[in-house]
Amino acid sequence: MKLVIQGKNIEITDALREYVHQKIEKAINHFQTLTTEVDVHLSVARNPRINPKQTAEVTIYANGTVVRAEESSENLYASIDLVADKINRQLRKYKEKRQSHQPIRTTEAVSQQPITTELVGNREPELPQEVVRTKYFAMPPMTVQEALEQLELVDHDFYMFRNAETGEINVIYERNHGGYGVIQPRNGNGHTNGKLHNKAAHSTT
Repeated sequence: MKLVIQGKNIEITDALREYVHQKIEKAINHFQTLTTEVDVHLSVARNPRINPKQTAEVTIYANGTVVRAEESSENLYASIDLVADKINRQLRKYKEKRQSHQPIRTTEAVSQQPITTELVGNREPELPQEVVRTKYFAMPPMTVQEALEQLELVDHDFYMFRNAETGEINVIYERNHGGYGVIQPRNGNGHTNGKLHNKAAHSTT
């Protein structure tokens, strides 16, 4: 298993590296056969006096699937503890889904509704002043069901994927008022294709 540790605004000391190895290896100990590579990204806010956030992010590549977790606190070692526990739960969930081969409960109720075009309301869109990080990942074709499973594993509010049915790039996202939405490119007749997935097992705020 390959384990890569990177830092931002922090020096990766031998003691810190050893602590990461100890915690992450313990967290994934029962999932060694699934794991091919582990990337750990540690970062500290630029001005700790204003923003004491210290973040630990773990990304695991498991047989073509990405499993991700992120935690922040005022202490980097505490953040590492938290993210190790979280990635362990994510891996357990992933393994259970692989073994069951059953559709996840959150997509049992599906309604065909157009996606609203007012995604940001009346707010003016604002771009960040600088690109702080770039990520590259493979995008094999998958169904909406498979994309939803990936969304739950990567610990993000959205997930971009290539729709196996259309070959187009889609985005599935978690809606604030419950359920999931799928954003699709506008087709030739001037209408937007879209689906809303009601969340049956979980609720959001």
